[in-house]
Amino acid sequence: MDELRTVREAYGDTAPPTMTEIAQARALWEEKPPRRFRLGRPFRIGLGAVAAGAAAAVAIAVAGQGTPDRPERPDPAPGIDLNEKAVLAAASKAELAPTGEYWYSDVVSGQSYIVKPKSGGAYAITGAASELFGWHGVRRGSGEMYYGRDLPARPLTARDAAAWRADGSPSSFRVWSGDHYATYTTKATRWRSDGPNTGLDPKGGGTFSLGLSAEELRELPTSPSELAERFLDEKGTSKESRFLRLTGGRLPRALPNLKLQTVGALLAGPTPPKVKAGLMRALATQPGVHAVGRVTDPVGRRGVALAADPLSYTDNGKYGTAKSEQGTYRSRYVIVFDERSGALLSLQRELAVPGGPYRTQKPGFVIDYQLYRGSGWTNTKPSPPAELPF
Repeated sequence: MDELRTVREAYGDTAPPTMTEIAQARALWEEKPPRRFRLGRPFRIGLGAVAAGAAAAVAIAVAGQGTPDRPERPDPAPGIDLNEKAVLAAASKAELAPTGEYWYSDVVSGQSYIVKPKSGGAYAITGAASELFGWHGVRRGSGEMYYGRDLPARPLTARDAAAWRADGSPSSFRVWSGDHYATYTTKATRWRSDGPNTGLDPKGGGTFSLGLSAEELRELPTSPSELAERFLDEKGTSKESRFLRLTGGRLPRALPNLKLQTVGALLAGPTPPKVKAGLMRALATQPGVHAVGRVTDPVGRRGVALAADPLSYTDNGKYGTAKSEQGTYRSRYVIVFDERSGALLSLQRELAVPGGPYRTQKPGFVIDYQLYRGSGWTNTKPSPPAELPF
């Protein structure tokens, strides 16, 4: 059922895909790692949330609500998009990023849920939260290592925290999650790993973003037009184009979402800085993708962003959702970059028009996200951080 829900989410409607479509998608892409860790699997491929025949992003909740923060600016000259220029400036910064002997990535993911206690006073929490940390050596034989831990569920905002305290400060939350009830606690687990140098290839190497090897990533072109032709053109002949055509064929409006997620996957891996800059520039020119100015990521970091056109999602109760939670809402995917360095900060799904389970939330509420707490190159073997991300 999880596979059906994942592919249906990417299509942006309630009709489940056929088993043939799922099989075709699996033939093109790697299997999606589960939310609870099975270390030693290719978690790197899941960093961009492009998997299992659908590019539905994994989720976490935001540390605040409301519309994106857009400071006042003077009116630009006709035909000049200052928001797009801000993204292109971030791409120029990404192009200058240093490289090193080891690539590391620290990814936090989770989802927002609305808790409705019997006493009243509903509040939002972050649940299904987890953190994955991994590194690999650029030279074959220099090793790789992967860690995972569960993060605590928590109220989203100060207002939610007040409602949580009024509810008796429960240490666990039972919430409806898709087609079943799930329970999340306020406790974190320790980092777990299967052992030293454990991964796809204990000697280093293997596959990364979109199933590409480190060598293939290094050989990618830097030209935005060439990168767009390979990764963002659903009419092309590349493996990536066939994936876009398959998953977006039933609902072309979903293609901008898939393109954001595809670029997110490539930016999250050991892709060369000039290639990353080219991908950012290519994405900024795609139909259905718009620069939206300065926004805040789920842990409050400010950045510049690109957003896909919003899509409608309808829950008609087919999978057991309570009648009071059924209905239609609109949401959009947003990819956020650090304005100073061009680094990828997050890929998040934001509420555009309230409805369904989010009828009480405001536009800008982050339904789910994948937060890139840190990533980059270093010349020493990295270790996962001891402190929690929030």
